[in-house]
Amino acid sequence: MRDAVVTTEGDRIRWAELPGREPTRVYVHGLGATSPAYFAGVAAHPLLAGHRSLLVDLLGHGISDRPVTFDYTLEAHADALAEALTVAGAGGAEVIAHSMGGSVAIVLAARHPHLVSRLVLVDANLDPIPPTPGAGGSRGIAACTEEEFLAGGWREVRDRAGAHWWSTMRLAGLEALHRSAVHLTRGSVPTMRELLMELTIPRTFLLPEADGPLCGADALAEAGVAVTPIPDCGHNIMLDNPEAFARATANALAAP
Repeated sequence: MRDAVVTTEGDRIRWAELPGREPTRVYVHGLGATSPAYFAGVAAHPLLAGHRSLLVDLLGHGISDRPVTFDYTLEAHADALAEALTVAGAGGAEVIAHSMGGSVAIVLAARHPHLVSRLVLVDANLDPIPPTPGAGGSRGIAACTEEEFLAGGWREVRDRAGAHWWSTMRLAGLEALHRSAVHLTRGSVPTMRELLMELTIPRTFLLPEADGPLCGADALAEAGVAVTPIPDCGHNIMLDNPEAFARATANALAAP
């Protein structure tokens, strides 16, 4: 485990690090998750192993600190991650990022372009989404106020999430979980989709094949984003079909 101070208050981001050759690969988890639990298996897959790999937990999540004074916007997450990568000496990294982590990674690449050489986005959020009471994920969390969430609304989220997701979600600070969800549903300005289309680095978007065509896929392809459907999986592609995930990710990282 490694760590870096990423705020003026001394809060630390931590990551599990696998040794190997450059360029460094950075794995970033989604809302309520943790990178070692979600990415350790595929990072060690024969098609992906051998590179220096940082399995990073964003502030408020996993083994990283959970400051209650941090605002947990996508921009704040990206800037804190940038500080950690700078301390780690991980410039020009290949970033593989899931769900909310993909949104953070897009903002990271736009705000700190020297840190990111390639992006592999794993069913990432590209657009703002409306908060929806009773829904799963960020939409349901963002539908209540922070006060309601802290006072007990988190228990409803726990029950909807189920044992698998809750096993890592329970590691997140409650303020961090709620604020991250709220800002994920609001998105960035410009939107994550717009930022992604403006980037000039190699970019790949992986999505579950069963979810059907990705919204705006033609425009993304025209902007140079490779959109790759993955069979036999749900949202957690790297856990549901690690073989296909590793193959698609290796192909994306090897592309000219």
